Amino acid sequence: MDDQQGNHAPSLAGLRDDLRADCEKCFGLCCVALPFAASSDFAINKDAGTPCRNLQADFRCGVHQSLRQIGFRGCTVYDCFGAGQKLSQETYGGRDWRRAPELASQMYGVFPIMWQLHELLWYLTEALTFHAARSLHAKLDDVLQETKRFTELAPAELLRVDVPAHRAKVGELLREASELVRTEACRKQKGARIKARNVGRGADLIGAKLKGADLLGANLRGAYLIAADLRGANLRWADLIGADLRDTDLRGADLTDSLFLTQAQLNAAKGDAATKIPPSFTRPEHWA
Repeated sequence: MDDQQGNHAPSLAGLRDDLRADCEKCFGLCCVALPFAASSDFAINKDAGTPCRNLQADFRCGVHQSLRQIGFRGCTVYDCFGAGQKLSQETYGGRDWRRAPELASQMYGVFPIMWQLHELLWYLTEALTFHAARSLHAKLDDVLQETKRFTELAPAELLRVDVPAHRAKVGELLREASELVRTEACRKQKGARIKARNVGRGADLIGAKLKGADLLGANLRGAYLIAADLRGANLRWADLIGADLRDTDLRGADLTDSLFLTQAQLNAAKGDAATKIPPSFTRPEHWA
């Protein structure tokens, strides 16, 4: 993120790597613990705690190469932020729900908690790279360390973590960091794009025609951008935390320095070779 970044990036690189899903080290927890309903994202209904019919004995997906084609697009969008392998290999020490069925119910309850904690770690590690938010770095690091400690708890203790309260605390710090970064970015543009910053949290922009829009520094936190046309839009330093980008047309858009972007958001959107994304992200295969 250019000169908006601080000097924490190298020290956080290792933690960021642990926040990337590694399905080879997971026991298919997302394919069992989480429910889904028949929709444009899933071809069937599945209850929480019931293994997906496509999950094989080795915990791999039997239809991984054709998920989008056969109606399981939601699976290609999902990202556990490394919570699956954390639980599988560390919290439960390699014991899986098949060989230890007495732990299965607990695993299914703990998984969503670990998932949320890892998501918060993803955002916190990014916020600590923002040079413009350096006044908040001490507080951000404190809450990051607290979040890490939660992820290291035993299962029974994890179930007692007040996740909503912790999310609220982290969310407020992330909001403050975002405001500092976006204000600085807009100031350097001599105020020409200050108006764009006032789109507003949770804005309903479903199907909006925003082709070529200058949204530099925009507050798009939690915005509904489902099927919106953002072709060629400038989203540099726009806050995208929690924004719904399902079927958002990002062809030719510039997300180079967007804040709090996730791989799952990119996977849910439409893009092409001209879409500019941060170098740490993977261009989704279906964009081709």
